[in-house]
Amino acid sequence: MHYFASLVRSAFVTSCTAFYRHPTYSPFRRVPSVAMSLSPPSENVYPALAVFDMDACLWDKEMYEMPSIPTETVEGNLNGHGEGVTGVKSGPHVIRLHTGSLVALQEHHEGAYPGMRCVMASSADTPKAERIGRAALRLLEVVPGVTVWDVLMKDWAGKDVNQIGRQPPLSSNKSKTHFPRIRELTGVKYDGMLFFDDCNWGDHCGMVSNGCKENNGEGVVSVRTPNGLREADWRKGLELYKEATLARRARAAAS
Repeated sequence: MHYFASLVRSAFVTSCTAFYRHPTYSPFRRVPSVAMSLSPPSENVYPALAVFDMDACLWDKEMYEMPSIPTETVEGNLNGHGEGVTGVKSGPHVIRLHTGSLVALQEHHEGAYPGMRCVMASSADTPKAERIGRAALRLLEVVPGVTVWDVLMKDWAGKDVNQIGRQPPLSSNKSKTHFPRIRELTGVKYDGMLFFDDCNWGDHCGMVSNGCKENNGEGVVSVRTPNGLREADWRKGLELYKEATLARRARAAAS
């Protein structure tokens, strides 16, 4: 029995000695835990300001084509958030938010994007078109009982910072009038802005991104929405803004 125990003990010591002498072994070497081996979560980066064109971008109609100030509403399902005002009537026409606009405003209203606020930048052709657009903002709902206008006013403590129309001091060129005024009224720098425009009547996105820049050369991130603001356009805009911001931070850290 003693002889058998001696053999077992000798084999154990020999194997342990071989293990500790192995060239890859170190008494200070730590095996990384699962938590250590995982990559950190993606950094959340949101624009300080989301800027929306209205006609053919935020909603599906051109206000200059509408015959009257809307007062009558159409009820429907607000993207699973309950029943509310999904359309407003102007003569025979019904003005409705595009799907991406509704999703963006709902998520913003629910606090999905900390620090972000919203504003409208529309070059409505005539004073009447501007009045029709403003009336639609006050009637169309984001969630039941909360209109687009309510969301905008909450962002700015009741102050109207929206730039709607092209009557002086505004013009048809948003890069020259709408955006400088938005920057002044909101205090948000151009490189903190994300802009959506259908651009079917001119390259507003190009003009704004090229003409509205800070001294560091960084400016507004713009997304064209020729088919109206779809949910995919909203997601794309958020991703483009994040990429531009992280690239800017990387350049600043390297300099």
